[in-house]
Amino acid sequence: MRRTLPDDRVAIIMPVDHGLIFSRLPGLESPAKVIEYWAKQDVTGFMLSPGQVKQTASLFAENPHLSRVLTIDTFYEYTEAERGAHGLVASVEDAVRFGVDAVKMLMPWNTTHAERTRLANRVGKVISACDHWEIPLILEPVLIGAPRTEEVIDEEQKVARIAYDLGAHILKIAFPGFERTQALVQELGLPVVIAGGPLSGSSEETVEAVRQTIDAGARGVIVGRNIWQREETDAVGTLEKIAKLTRGASRSD
Repeated sequence: MRRTLPDDRVAIIMPVDHGLIFSRLPGLESPAKVIEYWAKQDVTGFMLSPGQVKQTASLFAENPHLSRVLTIDTFYEYTEAERGAHGLVASVEDAVRFGVDAVKMLMPWNTTHAERTRLANRVGKVISACDHWEIPLILEPVLIGAPRTEEVIDEEQKVARIAYDLGAHILKIAFPGFERTQALVQELGLPVVIAGGPLSGSSEETVEAVRQTIDAGARGVIVGRNIWQREETDAVGTLEKIAKLTRGASRSD
């Protein structure tokens, strides 16, 4: 857990695993090059696909201070949640063999009742394996592809409670605002990390959202597209500001 969420700062985990759902994204045409570039900056780790873990093994061996989170699932089609389906692409045993620090799964909930039941069963089995191998699961309750309305945000808060009851070790949520984040942290007593989502707004708006996230008690920020899809100077400057905020806060389990 402390590899993924260090005690001396709030974690900055950069996701580059988008190809498992979104295919080819601008700014992520060559994922290994993106990882290599940002590994030199002030991040604490990366969220990776199985293929990326294999391709970048030597890079992370040379940078042991960086954590690795392995994404082990996918969902197709994210724009048509009720017709889409969730499935695993790797196992917890694969994660242990790769030597990564945590695994991550989506928990898409705006699907059919049958798909929800299958998902809950799948999550339960993954959590059982994670407990056996002593590796944390980051579980992401989400209404996949849905607009960020107040109703959607409220529903994701409810799904976060289901994730907690299933036994998630870390919750990953899209930023629901200061008060909702604080409520999740205080009510559930689990580490919460906040997803940055798609590129939107100015650098200042991104940094302010991170500040609120940290003030609310989150243990980490997951920022990818809001960094590596910006122009390089803006991207580096944004990360520097975020890193300064994360180093000004300390959390413990």
